[in-house]
Amino acid sequence: MQTLSPHTFHIPVMGIAFTIDSPIKVAHYGINSVLSIIEDNLIEVMRKYYYEQNEEEYIPIAAKEENSRARRVTDYLNLMQRIVDSKVEKLKTSAFETGSDIVKYFEMLPDTNYLKEKYNEWFALSNTEEKVIAEKFLRKNILPGSIEVNIMTKVDKDQLDKNKEPIENGSDAVTALKGYADCELTNSSIVLSAGMNPRLYNYMEGFSAFDAYAWGKFHKKVIIKVSDYRSALIQGKYLAKKGIWVSEFRIESGLNCGGHVFATQGILMGPILQEFKEKKEELLQSQFELYNPAIISKGKEGFKKPHPIKITVQGGIGTFEEDQLLQKYYEVDGTGWGTPFLLCPEATTVDDNTLELLTNSKENDVVRSKASPLGVEFNYLKGTTAESERLDRINRNKPGSPCTEKLLESNTEFTDTPICTASTKYQKLKLEQLETLGLPEVEYNKQVEDVLAKECLCIGLSNAAPIAYEEPFLKKLKAVTICPGPNIVNFSKVVSLQDMTDHIYGRKDIMQRPNRASMFVAELKLYIDFLRKEIERTTSPTTRDFKSWEKFSNNLLDGIEHYGTLISNYVIGNRFQFGMDLEEAKMEIMEIRESQLQMM
Repeated sequence: MQTLSPHTFHIPVMGIAFTIDSPIKVAHYGINSVLSIIEDNLIEVMRKYYYEQNEEEYIPIAAKEENSRARRVTDYLNLMQRIVDSKVEKLKTSAFETGSDIVKYFEMLPDTNYLKEKYNEWFALSNTEEKVIAEKFLRKNILPGSIEVNIMTKVDKDQLDKNKEPIENGSDAVTALKGYADCELTNSSIVLSAGMNPRLYNYMEGFSAFDAYAWGKFHKKVIIKVSDYRSALIQGKYLAKKGIWVSEFRIESGLNCGGHVFATQGILMGPILQEFKEKKEELLQSQFELYNPAIISKGKEGFKKPHPIKITVQGGIGTFEEDQLLQKYYEVDGTGWGTPFLLCPEATTVDDNTLELLTNSKENDVVRSKASPLGVEFNYLKGTTAESERLDRINRNKPGSPCTEKLLESNTEFTDTPICTASTKYQKLKLEQLETLGLPEVEYNKQVEDVLAKECLCIGLSNAAPIAYEEPFLKKLKAVTICPGPNIVNFSKVVSLQDMTDHIYGRKDIMQRPNRASMFVAELKLYIDFLRKEIERTTSPTTRDFKSWEKFSNNLLDGIEHYGTLISNYVIGNRFQFGMDLEEAKMEIMEIRESQLQMM
């Protein structure tokens, strides 16, 4: 059955490998975390490693075996559950003494948590009998964190049979979903990101794993990651029509986050959160109006009122004050702390070389790149082994990567079957084509640069764990790509899990950049930069372009006006500096608008 985490934050999915075993590391401390289940070859590596660590017999599931992808996912998650259960039981029976897991469990809880208050009362007790009774109460009420899984819905390439025909219900995302639905996790959620995938959503309808067994009770909950209210409304209603309840909408900043970025039309985090705050009841009721008739039509018992919905947010949060503002002013139910946890080996898995690179990163080291074969911009840390490998291949006149995992094959520009734009095959064909087009030199160089920027993310984002655990993954392919959010520059030392939670809850400050701008200003600056570059890369703007830019800048100005209300209504760090940053941003936007007028 589902249990509520005693913590107010979760650790989002990061890359493929970086949180691949985070639940094993943190769930017994009551912390929710998310792993990606899209790369089954990496999952097979992790199965082998943890079977051996858990002293259980490892039986390989070969890629050529029937239904291997889903079976690998199912078995890894079942193994993960056994390990977490064992850790929880061990923690419950450990001694109440300095440094023990049970003491660490309670010390890391937020100070406002009921169990933390009871723990503090126990700590102050002098009567032995009362202390024993209090200890029993504390042990009994320990709750594990949730094991959450992520499927990036756009990574859903068809798998073909021997006749080169698509296998029914055999695509990448669909089989990953099947693997999750069939697993034994009971305190779990699936996080669906990157937009709506009708094929995947339709397939979900066939699994009872996502049904409510009582009001507000699910063995496996559904979470949708969204960038705005409209997306939440559309996706929530789509699934509700199929009798699937979305229990949480996880809002992520369009640009101030790790990995792929999905920019809004200049609508900033503050106004987006305000809309969710004002329309939460509408979101709840609109979903319930479709959900209840749908489950009744399937012969299931309906409910008298909607199941609860949580609204959480992630992307660029860096301080306790920001976390509190989000929870108290915008009334979100929880927050996601991702990028800072890359510097916490007790929670994430990063190889030593990349960990050192992260600790030394500076402001200009995280860039919005075109490295992703998906054609979506990608927050990317420069100086990685993957970047070095890509540049070396270019210098040797052998651009592109071997395409072994094939998760991001989507381009049919030159071939009947999709290939990946980071592959050697695609880049060779594309560069040959560009040479024949007679493009102006500037345009030619720009397009060549875009082609060569593509990097193999399947391997790059998967390699950290195999390297860290010295488990072979792919021979001769050991490069690592990492995709932190811009917030990484504010943290520059490796920290313990306890130090990280103490920072989140305001008991300690591990920030290495005291003059850091607020998360709202940081995102605003990223959007201004995004708009400026959109204008610069458009050589012959149309009337439609000018209207789009005007709407974008108007949304930014509306966001600045909204943040002005925070200064007068809520304590927000250095109020004077926040106001000055907003005024400076406003002037930049007006300068951009002035330059647009000159272009017309």
